[in-house]
Amino acid sequence: MEWWQFLLAFFSGLGILLIIGLPVAFAFLLVNMVGVYFLWGGTSGFNQIVMSIESSISTFVLVPIPMFVLMGAIMFHSGIARKMIDVLDHWIGFVAGRLAVLAITTGAVLGALTGVAMGSVAILGSALLPEMRERAYAKSMTLGPILASGSLAILIPPSTLAIVLASLGGFSVAKILVAIVVPGLLLAVMYATYIVLRCVLNPKLAPAYQVPQVPMSQRLKETFIHLIPPVSIIVFVILAIFYGVATPTEAAALGAFVTCILAGLYGYLNWKMMRTSIASATSLSIMVLIILTGSAGFSQLLSFAGVTTAITNFATDLPVHPIILLILMQLVVMFLGMFLEQTSIVLVTVPIFLPIINALGWDPIWFGTIMMLNLEMATITPPFGLSLFVMKGIAPPDVTIGDIYKAAVPFILINILLMALMIAFPQIVLGLPNMMN
Repeated sequence: MEWWQFLLAFFSGLGILLIIGLPVAFAFLLVNMVGVYFLWGGTSGFNQIVMSIESSISTFVLVPIPMFVLMGAIMFHSGIARKMIDVLDHWIGFVAGRLAVLAITTGAVLGALTGVAMGSVAILGSALLPEMRERAYAKSMTLGPILASGSLAILIPPSTLAIVLASLGGFSVAKILVAIVVPGLLLAVMYATYIVLRCVLNPKLAPAYQVPQVPMSQRLKETFIHLIPPVSIIVFVILAIFYGVATPTEAAALGAFVTCILAGLYGYLNWKMMRTSIASATSLSIMVLIILTGSAGFSQLLSFAGVTTAITNFATDLPVHPIILLILMQLVVMFLGMFLEQTSIVLVTVPIFLPIINALGWDPIWFGTIMMLNLEMATITPPFGLSLFVMKGIAPPDVTIGDIYKAAVPFILINILLMALMIAFPQIVLGLPNMMN
C-alpha cells in the first residue's frame, strides 16, 4: 500500500466513525487496531500496539494533567471562581463596554480553570448574554466578546493542552507552559482594547447604564480576600516552574493541594464539593489519556507506512519559503478545528508536523504556541467553527448564524494579528522560556 493510500484510508475510516457518533478516543483506537492488523501481520501486531499504549501514558510527564484539572475543578465547583469574577466586575465599573470587557476578563479566569473554549463560551453565554441584551448592547458587542473569551482558554496557564502537546512532541512541558503566558495576556489586552475603543467611538454599541457604586474600601477588601489568594496559587505554580524550583508535576500537585486548603479556609470544603470536583477532573483526565493512547500507535503506523518520510521530503523539497509552509500547516489546523476537538487535532497533526518542524530547524516551543493560538481561533472561524454552534444553541431565536459569523470576524482578525506578531517576533513566545534555568 502506498503511503498516500494509507493516509487516505486512515482519515476516511476516522471520519466515518466520528460521523456516526463514536467518541474520538475510541475512534482513534479502532482505526489504529485495523491498521495494525493489516500492516503488522494480523493479530500478532496487537502485542506491539498494547506496548505502545502502555508506554504512551505510563510517563511522569503526564501527571500534571489530572493535577491541573483537579485544581481548576475545585476552584470552579467550590465557588472560588464565582467570587473572583464578582471582584473583577466591581473593578471594571464604568468602563465603556463594561459587560463585554467583563466577558474577556472572565474568559481569562475560566481559561485558567477549564482550558476548554466551548465550555467557556457556553458558561459565559448563559450568564452574560441575557443581561447584555437587557442593556441594549448591539449583537456584535454581545456575541463577539463571548466567542472571543473562548480563545483565551488554552493560552492562559496552566493549560492541559500545552502538556499534551509537549508530551506528543517530546519537548519541555515547563517551557511551553511559560511560553504561553505573554501571548495569552497579550491576546486578552488586545481584545479588551478593541472593545473599549469601539464602544468609545460608537457608544450605541454598548449604552452606558447606572452601576451600583462599590466603595473603594470594599473593593480592596474583596480583592485581598477573594482575588489575590486564588490568583497567587496560579502565579506560584508558574513561577515555581519558571525558576526551576519545582517540576511541572510537583508544581501541579502542590497547586491542587493548596487549592484544597484555600477552599477549606473559605468554608467551601465539603464532601459534596470534593466528590463533584474529583469526578469531573477524573472524567476529563481519563478522556485525555485515552486519546493519548492512540498517539503512539498512530505515529508508529505513519512511520511504518512511509508517511512520515514522504510528507517530510515533500514539504522540505517544495520551492517555497519556509514561512509559506508554516502558513499552510496552520491552515490545516484551522480547517480541522472546524470539525474536531483541540486534543484530537493535536493527536492527528503533531506526528505529521513534527518531522517537518525538525527538518526545517524551527523551535518546537515557538511552533507549538502558534498552533495553540490557532486551535482556539479555529473554533470561532466560519462557517463550521464549533464554538459558533455552541453560541447558536444558547442564543435567543432572533440571533441568526449570520449574526454570529459577523460578530466573530473582528476577533478572528485580532487572533490573526497576534499570530503574525508571534511569527515575525519569536521573542514574544520565546523570551520567557529562554530566561529559564
